[in-house]
Amino acid sequence: MDIQPQGKTLPFDGYDAIDTGILDIFPYEYSGREIELEIGTEEFTSVCPFSGLPDFGMIAIYYVPDKDCIELRSLKYYLLSYRNVGIFYEHLVPRILEDLVKVCKPISMTVEAEFTERGGLKSRATATWDREDEIAEDIEEEV
Repeated sequence: MDIQPQGKTLPFDGYDAIDTGILDIFPYEYSGREIELEIGTEEFTSVCPFSGLPDFGMIAIYYVPDKDCIELRSLKYYLLSYRNVGIFYEHLVPRILEDLVKVCKPISMTVEAEFTERGGLKSRATATWDREDEIAEDIEEEV
């Protein structure tokens, strides 16, 4: 869903600028032995869809790999592809989570974003995915 700006704004890109094709994985050699990986950056930028002004923030990704891990260089490039995209915080975090889950198929994953204050308000958004919850939902749908 692309957002249409309200009133005067600077130009920005739509969701099609988000480059999921750049994400790469590598095999996790200890499948069956759970570890939690934490990856983060304090240099994340996207664009406010109302003003076209940049939103600066921190992104943290926590996940338990199953068979594959996310390759960090490709993750950095993927996150950089958001720098000119107009997207709300509330949509950004679930979008990143969905894209990463599709690529590495983890046991569980959480994506957290915290953005710098704007107008005295600080925003934080968190989205979580767990394979066990997904399996339980699939079973309920079959019944």
